[in-house]
Amino acid sequence: MSDQLLFSIFPYVAVIVSVVVTIVRYRYQKFKFSSLSSQFLEGKNLFWGSVPWHIGILVVLLGHFVAFLIPQQILAFNSVPARLVLLEVTGLAMALLALVGLVLLIYRRLNNKRIKAVTTTSDYVVLVVLLVQVISGIMIAVGYRWGSNWYAASMVPYLRSLFLLKPNIGFIASMPWIVKIHILNAFVFIMLIPFTRFVHFLVVPFQYVNRPWQIVRWNWDPSKSRKLKGE
Repeated sequence: MSDQLLFSIFPYVAVIVSVVVTIVRYRYQKFKFSSLSSQFLEGKNLFWGSVPWHIGILVVLLGHFVAFLIPQQILAFNSVPARLVLLEVTGLAMALLALVGLVLLIYRRLNNKRIKAVTTTSDYVVLVVLLVQVISGIMIAVGYRWGSNWYAASMVPYLRSLFLLKPNIGFIASMPWIVKIHILNAFVFIMLIPFTRFVHFLVVPFQYVNRPWQIVRWNWDPSKSRKLKGE
């Protein structure tokens, strides 16, 4: 019953909440869609956290997406042991890179007073959810080898059954608890998107393509300002 609730019903609840709240927010609060970047407050430590995080997580997500599209080809690719090991090592390395970047970003928010002052509760919630997702993924990669094989063989059919509105939890019912946490936490993140600053990436500013150039006029000489700061 718990598996039925968590993996057959909750995924739809998460997606519906995410879509509905996003539409409502865009309809009534679209001018509040923003990444609320803290780069102007502090940029050096942001770079060392943001770059490895984005590189690592994008490669990992790309791997998940490709395996979802062509699971049989992935299984065929993995039929050669050397290629299987290469794929697994690459995925684990990218996940570790993402973890390093995420930890640095969390450290930055907790230890920089200016950044901490503008950090909201939703920011902390998202960071915790992302941390759980990355750590659980690494634990799966280390504790249960050849994840790319069983992802293509079991997880992809389960996810496709969700898309077809015929959820089949038989594919994941016997999975280890850490795998189930990884799956459940992914849907929790999807549900949280419209309540956080992550909602901004769902909106593509097409109107900026044809917008006239914006002219910026300085009220002072910026070069003199830099000289005063000793730059």
